[in-house]
Amino acid sequence: MSTYVLVPGFFFGPWVWEEVGGLLRAAGHEARTVSLTGQGERSGEATPDVSVSTHVADITDAIGDADDVVLVLHSGATIAGTAVADRLPERLRRIVYVDTAPFPDGMAQIEFLPPDVQAEQRRQIETEGKGRSLPARPFDEDDRRRDPVSLAGLSAADLAQMRRSATAQPAALVLEPARRPAEIPDTPRTLIASTFTTEQVRAMVAAGAPAFAMLADPSWTLTELPTGHWPMLSRPKELAELLLAA
Repeated sequence: MSTYVLVPGFFFGPWVWEEVGGLLRAAGHEARTVSLTGQGERSGEATPDVSVSTHVADITDAIGDADDVVLVLHSGATIAGTAVADRLPERLRRIVYVDTAPFPDGMAQIEFLPPDVQAEQRRQIETEGKGRSLPARPFDEDDRRRDPVSLAGLSAADLAQMRRSATAQPAALVLEPARRPAEIPDTPRTLIASTFTTEQVRAMVAAGAPAFAMLADPSWTLTELPTGHWPMLSRPKELAELLLAA
């Protein structure tokens, strides 16, 4: 029996993993869905003192005393989750990156985005978020029309649940850079790509894209689950199958 620790990306709480977690448990494993401080809880504005270190502690607490852990990181969970993996390699059987990848030392989440999107997020943080948070996107049909790739595969009911549940993201998780050790543990790693292909990953590695530099290591397992950016909602059965095979 493995312990799957399922970490949500930006804006959402543990609920996004409920169906996948249930499928993993039905297969005889333990599944722990992580609640990240200041994220995914309808308790007012994002706490100003939430940092990457806060989320590192949340994920570490969720792992607890488990071993043979499969740590599953979705999207914006990559920086805090990778920091945990760097610190606890002896506890992890594998790290699975869902539509994301581990950033190099010094790279912040916002730097993954095109310059115009970076500028808009910084504006939103300073104005709407009062310097403390990045407002959640609207997750409605207009949003889908603007961004059909990331919202592909989601039903109207999925979008409605996302609108109800999404909360502002603590700004530190957007702006703080990754901090990596000089020696990176050789924990087995898997990428499940949903909004891009493994062929595109290899092209980005060849082009020297910083966010994909580590995937040049041949020890990576690269696989695809074509859908939108939230496969745990759009294709939960198939995602659970890939996690069980990891």
